[in-house]
Amino acid sequence: MSVQELEKIFLSKIEQEIKIEPKDWMPDAYRKTLVRQISQHAHSEIVGMLPEGNWISRAPSLKRKAILLAKVQDEAGHGLYLYSAAETLGTTREQTINDLHSGKAKYSSIFNYPTLTWGDIGAIGWLVDGAAILNQVMLCRTSYGPYARAMVRICKEESFHQRQGFDILLALSKGTAEQRAMCQDSINRWWWPSLMMFGPHDSESTHSEQSTQWKIKRMSNDELRQKFVDMIAEQVKVLNMTLPDPHLKWNEQAKHYDFGEINWTEFWNVVKGNGPCNKQRLDARRKAWDEGAWVREAASVYAEKRKARQEKQIA
Repeated sequence: MSVQELEKIFLSKIEQEIKIEPKDWMPDAYRKTLVRQISQHAHSEIVGMLPEGNWISRAPSLKRKAILLAKVQDEAGHGLYLYSAAETLGTTREQTINDLHSGKAKYSSIFNYPTLTWGDIGAIGWLVDGAAILNQVMLCRTSYGPYARAMVRICKEESFHQRQGFDILLALSKGTAEQRAMCQDSINRWWWPSLMMFGPHDSESTHSEQSTQWKIKRMSNDELRQKFVDMIAEQVKVLNMTLPDPHLKWNEQAKHYDFGEINWTEFWNVVKGNGPCNKQRLDARRKAWDEGAWVREAASVYAEKRKARQEKQIA
């Protein structure tokens, strides 16, 4: 069968909402786009454990500690689901991780900001996970089967993460003057980086148009960002807090909130590796990888010996 015929079958499946599976023929560019996006998503889940893990030992109560520990464990699981999905496209986990460590592969810019107070853990849950959910719910319908199926479970868990974050901020918002100030300060510092999570404007994105045609993406960066602003602008009222944007205003005609311009210079600076914690995050991941080498080697030897025993029994 010619490449043209295979591509016609591929596009027909996309059009009919039939999932593309690992053994199906797919264009090289489709495979490459998925490897980039899924591995970047996996890296974000794993690197995202670092700013929150920093507060496990300093959580204000045993209950909060247990909840945060469970959340960080969830993020590790999400990374494993996604690395496994990337492997179905022909790449190895070692290669994707090496790409992260070398700086070739990226992860979400949001995780290059420090968690300075307990309020930041609440802001990450409410704002960062809230932004992630809007992206990820769309990915449950993405055209590549293994990615879509992984996202179903991830989204269920992320919804709890957002509620956990909001609950932290709600408790702070009803506390002492110092606690309320902590709540507002965290919202102030995490609001704009959260908006940056959706990526550049659609007109400046090099991948959005093609990914939309292949139904890898279902909504554009700007559409998802607007949906996020409209959601958070209402939820913040429950906290009796404000968002740090003097231009935020309800637009009656458009039926959505208008908001100010993002500092794109800061966004691109962080993406290029010059954010507050870029070096710290990558150093931590490289250190963990190097120190865990003996575990991987031991597991590999065990697997080989077990396979040899099974083959001997069959013989």
